[in-house]
Amino acid sequence: MAQNPQFPRWLAQVTATGGCAHPIHLKGSTTTRDAGTGEILHHYETADEPGERLLVRCRNRRATVCAPCSWLHAGDTFHLVRAGLLGGKNVPTEVREHPRLFITLTAPSFGAVHRTTTEHERCRPRRSAGHCEHGRPLGCPATHDATDPLAGQPLCPDCYDYPAHVLWHAHTGRLWKAFTDNLYNHLAARTGRTRTGLRRTVRISYAKVAEYQRRAAVHVHAVVRLDGANGPDDPPPAWASAEDLTAAVRTAAATVHLHTPYARGLGEHELRWGSELDVRPLHAFGGHEGLADDAVAAYVAKYVTKGAADTAIGLDHPITSPDDLSTGRLSTHVRTLIRTCWRLGSLPGLEPLRLRAWAHTLGYRGHILTKSRSYSTTYAALRAERAEHQGATAGADIAGIPDAVTDAHWRYVGSGHTPGAALIAAGVAEDLARSREIAREERLSGRHARYETVDRGRHAAS
Repeated sequence: MAQNPQFPRWLAQVTATGGCAHPIHLKGSTTTRDAGTGEILHHYETADEPGERLLVRCRNRRATVCAPCSWLHAGDTFHLVRAGLLGGKNVPTEVREHPRLFITLTAPSFGAVHRTTTEHERCRPRRSAGHCEHGRPLGCPATHDATDPLAGQPLCPDCYDYPAHVLWHAHTGRLWKAFTDNLYNHLAARTGRTRTGLRRTVRISYAKVAEYQRRAAVHVHAVVRLDGANGPDDPPPAWASAEDLTAAVRTAAATVHLHTPYARGLGEHELRWGSELDVRPLHAFGGHEGLADDAVAAYVAKYVTKGAADTAIGLDHPITSPDDLSTGRLSTHVRTLIRTCWRLGSLPGLEPLRLRAWAHTLGYRGHILTKSRSYSTTYAALRAERAEHQGATAGADIAGIPDAVTDAHWRYVGSGHTPGAALIAAGVAEDLARSREIAREERLSGRHARYETVDRGRHAAS
C-alpha cells in the first residue's frame, strides 16, 4: 500500500476521518453552480481518488467499535448537554439562572442480586436468612469488587423475575412519558395552580441518558430544566423554584404505575420506577449546594460512548437467532435475559414490542441519549456547523454566494478497511489521540502557570 502512487492521497483521506476504524466508502460527485450565470463555482468527483471512492466517518458512538468516531460523538454530546445548562449554540446564556436538576431514576427490584461491596462490607450478611424454595441461600457473606464477575448476578436465577425485567425495559419510554406528564401535574398541585394554567406558563425541558447497571437493568440519568412558556428564551415565573421542582420530581416518580399488555401464560405486569431516586440541584459554577454543570455534561458525554464491552450487556449488534449468543462473552444472567426476550417475542399480544429485534439490548428500545425539542441544539446542527467550518478551512466555502446551487450524486460502495489499511488507520488514530493529549497537557500547564503568576502577585501585594 505504501508503494502505491496514490498512497499519500489515501492517507490524507484516512487522516481526515480521524483514523476511523470502519469508514463508509462513497462514490459520486458534487457540483456547485451560480444559478444566474451557470458558472461552475466548485466541482468534486471521486474519479481521481484512490479506488475511485471517498472515505467518510462511520459515526459510531461506541468506543469499542470505533474510538475516533466515539471521541467525536462524545464531544458533540458534551456541547449538546452543556448548551442546555449554560447557554451557547443558539441557546441564551440566561438558562443558567433557570431551576435545573440532575436526577437519577432506577429500575425496581426483579430479584436479589450480588452487590458490589467494599473491603469492610459484605454482600448480603444475613446470618439466619435461610434458603429459597429452590434450596439456594438468601444471604451472601462475601465481598465483591467491581471486577468480580459475580457482582450483579442473581442469588437464585430461578427466583429472579426475568420476564418482568425484559418487559420493564421494553416500556421504559412509556414510563418516562408518564413521569414527565405527572411532573406537570404534581408541580401544579404543589404551587397551587391548575394543570392547564401551569402548562401555559412553564415548560419542562430535559436531556436524558440510559445506563446499564451491573444487574443489567437500565438507570435513567436526566438533566431537567424549568423554562417559561416559550422555552429557553423565556424565563420561568418567579414562583417556580428548584425546591418545588425537586419535590414534584419525587412525588411524580413515585406515583407512576402502568401495566403491560396481557399475554397468554404471562398475564399482566405492573410497571413502576424503583424506590431509589436521586435528585440534585445544578449550579453553573460548581457551588457547594449542587453539582457543577460541566461535570454533568462530561459525565453524560462519557457514558454515551460506552460499548457493550464496557457495560453489563456484552453485545453491540442485533442477533438473528439464539445461536448468536455463542459469539459474545456474556454472563449467564445476560444470556438468560436475551433468551427471555426471544421467547416473549413470539407470544401473542407482545408482537408490537419487537422483543426479538431488541434482544441484544435486553428489550430496551430507546436511544441511549434523548432530549426534549427545546432543551438545546441537535447533533445534526453540530455536525453541520463542523462541516461548514471544515469546508471553509479547505477553501471551498461558498456560503457567501446567495445564488449558489449544488447538485450532489453519491452512492454507497462499501465500508471498512483491509487488514493492512486497518493497521495504518489505527496508527493514524493513535497519533491524533496522542497529539490531543499533548495539547491538553500544554493547556493545563499554561493554566497552572497563570494561576501561579496571579498567586505571586497577590503575595507581593500583601
